[in-house]
Amino acid sequence: MAEPLVLVTQTGAVRTLALNRPAALNSFTGEMHRQLLAALEAAAADASVRAVVLTGAGRGFCAGQDLNDPEMAPDADGNVDIGKLIDAYYQPLALRVRSMPIPMVAAVNGVAAGAGANLALGCDMVVAARSASFIQAFSKIGLVPDCGGTWLLPRLVGRATALALAFTGDKLMAEDAQRIGLIWQCVDDAALADTAQALAARLAALPVKALAETRRAIDAAMGMDLPEALAVEGRLQRTLGREHDYREGVAAFQQKRAPQFKDR
Repeated sequence: MAEPLVLVTQTGAVRTLALNRPAALNSFTGEMHRQLLAALEAAAADASVRAVVLTGAGRGFCAGQDLNDPEMAPDADGNVDIGKLIDAYYQPLALRVRSMPIPMVAAVNGVAAGAGANLALGCDMVVAARSASFIQAFSKIGLVPDCGGTWLLPRLVGRATALALAFTGDKLMAEDAQRIGLIWQCVDDAALADTAQALAARLAALPVKALAETRRAIDAAMGMDLPEALAVEGRLQRTLGREHDYREGVAAFQQKRAPQFKDR
């Protein structure tokens, strides 16, 4: 049997998904897309999983689309229907990452280029090795950022920097990515795996249903005025206030003990 293109492991409540095409810097094929989406769906459906770490095997995180993938083969006229790939793979992937019912941490262990960079940036928190880099490589082959890049970049770093990253396709090292607010944290290479696992374990111990709703509310608020955002906050607080985790959090605070959150 062929080795899986996504390796799945679990420690406690943290599930780790590692893209596994190291010889090709974990660049995407149709089959890797299918395996990754299935692994994300399985994590979303498994009550024992309260956080996910997404990383890459070998020396890279993900180099984006594999241009040698048979699904990128041109037709008789020499044309490639890239929109078909976006509709079939990248759109469902970006939406699934952004709608996970649990927190997602990207552990970027090397180059994250093209769709690979935007896959990482779509996660809730990004921790990168000092040697890691982020490259919006699309302009180099006459394309626009995909896998959510056009939506993510201006929200993370503002329009001017988003355009500069997308236009130039320049390599951005992890330290600079942290400095401009593109990612959460840059750490020494040797500390990456432990740092990402510790962060995911910390998130897993929090009320993850409230964290997922926080993500959704913040994303939605970017397109709202203040009264609309306040109304969403009220609806969410009304719902979450009836859940176990709110009652448990209040009780733990009053009793001066560690809370045991369960909602998901």
